[in-house]
Amino acid sequence: YEWPDVNYLDFAGIKEKLQSFGETYRASGFWVPFYHHVMDLFGMENYMVKMYTHPEVVQAVTDHVCQFYYDANELFFNECGTWVDGFFFGNDFGTQRDTIMSPRLFDKFVMPWFKTFTEQGHRHSKQVILHSCGSIYRVIPRLIEAGVDCLHPLQAKAANMDAERLAREFGGKISFLGGIDAQDILPHGTPQEVKAEVRRIRKLLSPNLIISPSHEAILPDVPPENVAAMVEAALEEVKD
Repeated sequence: YEWPDVNYLDFAGIKEKLQSFGETYRASGFWVPFYHHVMDLFGMENYMVKMYTHPEVVQAVTDHVCQFYYDANELFFNECGTWVDGFFFGNDFGTQRDTIMSPRLFDKFVMPWFKTFTEQGHRHSKQVILHSCGSIYRVIPRLIEAGVDCLHPLQAKAANMDAERLAREFGGKISFLGGIDAQDILPHGTPQEVKAEVRRIRKLLSPNLIISPSHEAILPDVPPENVAAMVEAALEEVKD
């Protein structure tokens, strides 16, 4: 592969855009999807098999990919960090039912670099926001231990990712961004049902909660009136 050189990076455009946002929270940085990239380089099945048959090769490729992102982020934060509040990056570790790999393999091949990127964000005085779709319930304690400040997007219908469980087991230990179900409630519910769900999630997870869909975007199948209902309920005055 013709490997990219971080010295080719030019942040002039993104710096101008960040400066133009004014007094608002700005989450940025390289997305750092190293888990996906390593999987793409091997092929998903080969990636999983080689963790057992050629672990040193998997580790070498992971290190090579991650070193690029680490160096790129150093350049980015040094040049644009003044206008960034949070380091927002992501890798989808979960399926609808569980993590893609076992926690043991996660600890070996993913967590070391994940901790390094989290420390990098904190060293540059940024809050760290992790994106991962799917059921990542089994590794949330590891993410908290690593120092993650906020977890996104809380795929509400994935196994063990319901707000009641998250509030009971992790409330006060980490903040949440998301949680409003984008698989059923937002696309198929009524505006009244959407508002009721927002109120329910807010009651369970506040005050460490930013209300948002349980996806990284509002998908095309969500009716505009349900988007409006989510916003209206999110802006309601909190009553004791």
